[in-house]
Amino acid sequence: MYEEKDSAQYNQILSLMRERNHLFEDTLSEALRLAGRSRDELTVIGVSKFFPPDYAKAAYELGIRNLGENRVQEMLEKIKVLSDEGIYPQWHLIGTLQTNKVKSIIGKTTLIHSVDSLRLLDEVSAKSSSSDVTTDILLQVNVSEESTKHGFSAEELSEAIERSNAASGIRLRGLMTMAPIFVERPSDEADKCFWGLRELFDRHVSTVKCAADWTVLSMGMSQDYASAIRHGATHIRVGTAIFGPRTL
Repeated sequence: MYEEKDSAQYNQILSLMRERNHLFEDTLSEALRLAGRSRDELTVIGVSKFFPPDYAKAAYELGIRNLGENRVQEMLEKIKVLSDEGIYPQWHLIGTLQTNKVKSIIGKTTLIHSVDSLRLLDEVSAKSSSSDVTTDILLQVNVSEESTKHGFSAEELSEAIERSNAASGIRLRGLMTMAPIFVERPSDEADKCFWGLRELFDRHVSTVKCAADWTVLSMGMSQDYASAIRHGATHIRVGTAIFGPRTL
């Protein structure tokens, strides 16, 4: 009886998410069309933070192969639950990463989006090297210069890239940013933020150790991904539009 109830609940989750994902893909297609871009140029990361593992499982069943988490412990729990069922998404850590948590995720991520300090960069490098793995990373840039956001300033980016070039155990793939949050509609500030990250990305391509790896612009969330796509986002981080509103 419990298993039947559990199965019915999962099917309801799957049905609601299927509807949301269809709507999202429709609006995404229009955003790509207006930007003159194709679907295969973009990686959609389904952000399942604060949702139970069943939601991550449903996303995978709906074809969303890249999943993102903000917190290390939550990501590790979902990795275990899904892998026990033979489900292996590409996992992206997109939230603030504390140096004391680095060891626990090395070898478990497709991409760490949120390397926001030289200290963290050095720790990821050290733990990756000692585990004999190469960890793909992005440098998080605080383009909007908001005091509440983490990340390198535009002026600090050259030093961070230089440190990445010299480090072992990591592969620098590109940049990430978060735009200012708006309530009703995309703001000019968000547009400027995405333009700014693209400009930094283009400016620094000649300074990275391997230009062929420098391919990722992670920017844009549920409320502003259309603007990010216009400015060349390769990865967008979508939560609410796919999973629904969060109740904390």
